[in-house]
Amino acid sequence: MVYSLNFSKQAIRELEKINEPYYSKIKLAITNLTINPRPHGFKKLKGRDGYRIRVGDYRIIYDIFDKVLLVDIINVGNRKNVYE
Repeated sequence: MVYSLNFSKQAIRELEKINEPYYSKIKLAITNLTINPRPHGFKKLKGRDGYRIRVGDYRIIYDIFDKVLLVDIINVGNRKNVYE
C-alpha cells in the first residue's frame, strides 16, 4: 500500500525556508512516509491530533488517514517553533 501526500499551505511555506542539507533529509523523510507512515521513532502527539517524526533539529507534524491511504503534512519546522 502506498499512501498519497497532502501538504498544508503552512507546511509548504515552512519547507521553502529550510536550507540544505536539512531540506534534502526532510524531503526524503516525507517521501518515505508514503511507504511507511509509522516509521521507527514516530510519536503520537499529546494534546492535539497528529504524529511527529524527527529529522535533526526539525520536526514533521502529520496526520494519517488509513481508510483513504493519505498522509496529511500539517507543519514542518525547527523544534523550537513547530508546536506553536
